[in-house]
Amino acid sequence: MDLFFLQANPVSAASNVNSALNYFPIGIQFLFAIGFVATVLGVTHLLGPARKTSDKLQNFESGIEAVGNARQPMAIKYFLVAILFVLFDVEVIFFYPYAVNFRLLGWAGFSSVLLFVASFLVGFIYIIKKGALNWED
Repeated sequence: MDLFFLQANPVSAASNVNSALNYFPIGIQFLFAIGFVATVLGVTHLLGPARKTSDKLQNFESGIEAVGNARQPMAIKYFLVAILFVLFDVEVIFFYPYAVNFRLLGWAGFSSVLLFVASFLVGFIYIIKKGALNWED
């Protein structure tokens, strides 16, 4: 009886939130996207030029001749500064929603932003005390 009802009234079957039928268009779109990418990659591989000369197969690093081994150890300070930059740069992203809605948020929003800035200042003071930004060893 349920099967007959679903066939007679497909709108009510699609209105069920947990129905697999609701995800069917997403699956079709996903299959078309994969097919499109595979087709474009295949066609460009088949139709594109394939002149492999020794000059084209050499590594190119911004016009500078490669010197030495690329596997030599690098100072951890570079990575530490990069991670710290990302950490403190992402902080700025969270100021945008506050800047857009600062009148709506009122004093409660202002105190929340002050708490947010204070937590990052504590972290910044911590990394300065630990010497993470000192380049001299």
